[in-house]
Amino acid sequence: MAEPRYLEHEAKSVVIVMTSGPSTRHRCATPFYMGAILASMDAEVRIFFTMEGVKLCQKGVAEHLTAIDGGKTIIEFMRDAKAAGVRFYLCRPALPGYEMEVDSVIDEVDELSSGGELADLILSCDKALFF
Repeated sequence: MAEPRYLEHEAKSVVIVMTSGPSTRHRCATPFYMGAILASMDAEVRIFFTMEGVKLCQKGVAEHLTAIDGGKTIIEFMRDAKAAGVRFYLCRPALPGYEMEVDSVIDEVDELSSGGELADLILSCDKALFF
């Protein structure tokens, strides 16, 4: 088996657009895992929650959600990403559609943002990933 190879690279910026939520729980761990890896490799990583992804930022949801039965909770993956330096942005206009109030948002969220902010993040980053 070949040795792992890591390419030399300059610091990059990555935006992960998180649209997956509780109805597709199997998609909810990897974005945070990848975000933590990328941040540990000196990338500036921002995760923008929109569509059903906003539900992961509602108190009590990610704490009781796993990607697989018996696995780590999604909040644990989210906290690992935060510890690695990933910043979380939450789409404020999406909250009413999921019956969420600002006071029900988890502390891990860094900023309540708009669709315009998402557009700016995408246009200014080196890579954008969508989950």
